[in-house]
Amino acid sequence: MFLTDGPDAAEQTYVFAHGAGGAMDTPFMNTVARELGERGIRVVRFEFPYMAARRTGGKRGAPDREPVLLNTWRDVVAKLGGGERVFIGGKSMGGRMATLVADELHVRGAVCFGYPFHPPGQPAKVRTAHLEKLATPMLVLQGERDPFGTRDDVAGYRLSPRIRIEWIADGDHSLKPRAKSGTTERQNLTHALGLAAAFMAAILLDND
Repeated sequence: MFLTDGPDAAEQTYVFAHGAGGAMDTPFMNTVARELGERGIRVVRFEFPYMAARRTGGKRGAPDREPVLLNTWRDVVAKLGGGERVFIGGKSMGGRMATLVADELHVRGAVCFGYPFHPPGQPAKVRTAHLEKLATPMLVLQGERDPFGTRDDVAGYRLSPRIRIEWIADGDHSLKPRAKSGTTERQNLTHALGLAAAFMAAILLDND
């Protein structure tokens, strides 16, 4: 099952995957999809098998193993006409899985909200090996306080020059700042979504 926002005839289609613990229709997922859709981008959401099973009474289990997650991405992109037609990405785990198949599927680009560079509290357990040679243009929208990868953490990584990281002021893993920060969750989301839309538009313009 797909959830779709934005115009059917949009020039850009962004396939947006959920994180490990939240379904495709959490408030964060709904907001991103709706507001990118309002910017003229077609946003398509889906669920990995373990999450889809919860809707039909399945037990609340852990995420599927990586091969299942990656094959789900392959199947979804194929159903949408192939990688050359789409941008892919997602929230946390969904975005990380997207980057693991991005080059293989020859997608237009990848946009990740809160990339899980390492598990919280385990900064030495990095998940960046494939990002060192990534050929696909990639945008990471990362909160400055994200426990999955702060600005200081990421500064020490070897990353492909195709990867651009935009730091969202005082944001956590969902880009939410602290009350004392001087910015708001709404401002952070608006800023991040503007960056995502501009990134996709620039790639389309470059490929014309």
